[in-house]
Amino acid sequence: MVVRLRTVAFEGIDVVPVDVEIAFAAGLPAFTVVGLPDKAVAESRERVRAALGAIGLGLPPKRITVNLAPADLPKEGSHFDLPIALGLMAAMGLIPPDELEGFVTLGELSLDGRLNPVAGVLNAAVAAAAEERGLICPEASGPEAAWVGDLSVLAPASLIALANHFKGTQMLGQPRPRPPGDGAPVPDLRDVKGQESAKRALEIAAAGGHHLLMVGSPGSGKSMLAARLPGILPPLEPAEALELSLIQSVAGQLAGGTISRNRPFRNPHHSASQAALVGGGHRARPGEVSLAHRGVLFLDELPEFQRAALEALRQPIETGRVVVARANAHVAYPARFQLVAAMNPCRCGYLDDAGRACSKAPKCAADYQGRLSGPLLDRFDLFVEVPAVSVADLALPPPAEGSAEVAARVAAARAVQAGRLARTGFSTNAEIEGELLDSHATPDEAGRRLLLEAAERLRLSARGYHRVLRVARTIADLAGDEQVGRLHVAEALSFRSRAASA
Repeated sequence: MVVRLRTVAFEGIDVVPVDVEIAFAAGLPAFTVVGLPDKAVAESRERVRAALGAIGLGLPPKRITVNLAPADLPKEGSHFDLPIALGLMAAMGLIPPDELEGFVTLGELSLDGRLNPVAGVLNAAVAAAAEERGLICPEASGPEAAWVGDLSVLAPASLIALANHFKGTQMLGQPRPRPPGDGAPVPDLRDVKGQESAKRALEIAAAGGHHLLMVGSPGSGKSMLAARLPGILPPLEPAEALELSLIQSVAGQLAGGTISRNRPFRNPHHSASQAALVGGGHRARPGEVSLAHRGVLFLDELPEFQRAALEALRQPIETGRVVVARANAHVAYPARFQLVAAMNPCRCGYLDDAGRACSKAPKCAADYQGRLSGPLLDRFDLFVEVPAVSVADLALPPPAEGSAEVAARVAAARAVQAGRLARTGFSTNAEIEGELLDSHATPDEAGRRLLLEAAERLRLSARGYHRVLRVARTIADLAGDEQVGRLHVAEALSFRSRAASA
């Protein structure tokens, strides 16, 4: 007799059904797992053997074959432990096989029979609900699976508890989803004194989802401004929160099964590798661009990042997704993020201060800024200079306007965009293109003349021209204006002209 159970494998955030087939045969005692298992799956034999022994069960002295079908799909991860163990128990007659047919099963076994949490439970739960199956997962992962609505979830703490449930001597209750977390407290924009131009750029970036580059001397407040961006962004919509949570679940970063509606803010160190930024590695895991999906990716000390890693950002910035292609894997992850970066004008950082600049100025500035390619810089919508703050400014009382006031204007502008872009597949002005861009962002006659003159003078590329239109549309939304006018275009060009002169 062959016992079959359903589990899953992961390709990006997508779930691929996998059948665990277990058969006993006469012959010398052996325990073989086939079906392209990786090291973690191959090692499950020892974990399963020890876990069964911990609850008083021993494997029969037969030839045991475990097949993971489809056999040509690579299987990765420790979540195959539990389905293999349950299949063996069913093959030994300890659990009725038909009791397991209606479930998708995944979980990692400890040597003492306890169940450890695994990554991807939320994705597996969504797939199980689509197949009208239940889900069996570790107790620690139960609240994560419970976020999927009408789904039967068994979340035992140990293998013996699950066996007792099927025997009818112990009943497992349905786990409950945990309330959405508020996350860490976000610092207030009221803490920033001065830097009004940079604050305005931050507000425009938040309202339209635009990419922002800040350039200024050390200690001018670039990182401080970026850290306050989450405080003025609107919360995630339910569909966006689910999409982000699927990524976090696969990456094993959905802590405690708690789904948050706060937009992510990722700030990797400049020593991050290309695989860490865009995804990859042996198991093609999601990178920072995907973990920042529908949120902010902040890159401090931008020129210090590896050149190849920065150039790898160009495609996901445009497409909103990243494709990780390897010899043994080809997966795609969502990556619709907002890029915010900060840099010094030169290596010493004091290019505009003759008393503190190094002896190589201004050549050092050209060399330092030359680390960034033109195509990458062209993908920023807003460029703002962040000058050093004087001691007199620091002595002033806090500004009257903080994150709450700015967030209200941002939310109003986002609401206008949501109504305009309903049923288009876009959510912010930074994403619109083609006919949609022409119909909603074309300025009036005065604005059009100004834009054409500036495009010639600044030598804007086609991408730069369209990004000016998108920013102007956002500025008009913040002002509550239906038509993009000359003033909106002029302000958008003021941020673009600084980029051209950098």
